[in-house]
Amino acid sequence: MIVVDNSESSRNGDYAPTRFDAQADAVGIIFQNVVQGNPESSVGLMSMGGKGPEVLATLTTDQGKILEGLHQTKKKIRGSAHLSTGIQIASLALKHRQNKSQKARIIVFVCSPIEEGERELVTLAKKMKKFSISVDFVLFGDIDAANEAKLQAFNREIKGNTDSSHLVIIPPSSKLLSDQLISTPILLGEGGASGLGGLGAEGGANEDFPFGVDPSQDPELALALRMSMEEEKARQEKLAREQAEAAKKANLESVKEEGE
Repeated sequence: MIVVDNSESSRNGDYAPTRFDAQADAVGIIFQNVVQGNPESSVGLMSMGGKGPEVLATLTTDQGKILEGLHQTKKKIRGSAHLSTGIQIASLALKHRQNKSQKARIIVFVCSPIEEGERELVTLAKKMKKFSISVDFVLFGDIDAANEAKLQAFNREIKGNTDSSHLVIIPPSSKLLSDQLISTPILLGEGGASGLGGLGAEGGANEDFPFGVDPSQDPELALALRMSMEEEKARQEKLAREQAEAAKKANLESVKEEGE
């Protein structure tokens, strides 16, 4: 599964022509690498910005479905990235693949500030490690110390003593993002193309269904995605309540000081 960052930050033009278009070009390179490397392998596509993560194409060998998903997502560039939820949904999509013997891999493009804390990401890394899912990160755009530290913590936890997951940092340059990605361990490591497992199911994004997954075609995945999103929504609502209560308390203390 490839997860693209379609947050507001992806509009930035520091990577030609924009951060989002640079990702789209790189996705095409990854797709060809995977499918040509092993005819049984397949690729799925997700976005993690906007209102929330969305499955744009379930695992497929049809590049047209991937391109259509990217085209639709370009119209939905907004908000911030939901990294943790995006990875969890990608893992659920891989968990429901038909060919369980193939390795499962998630490749995540990150070009915006990471809102999740380091502890939350380390916990998620442990979960992915337990499910034997490799997770690669392509960090570009917002390459600050905070983002880098969080992804390094995730990478250390999921790798352990193996070399199955990678963190690649690509700063802006005259070279295309996709050209720089070709020489990284994400495409070269472990044979590159053998990393992704195949589900065999095909489908493009459909706004009539949550996350673009038709419940009649894959009821288990649709249910799992819905439950995952409900958990994330509850977490965000709890966080919002805590922040509101903290702000209210701060205001009361300020009023009390003025009164004194």
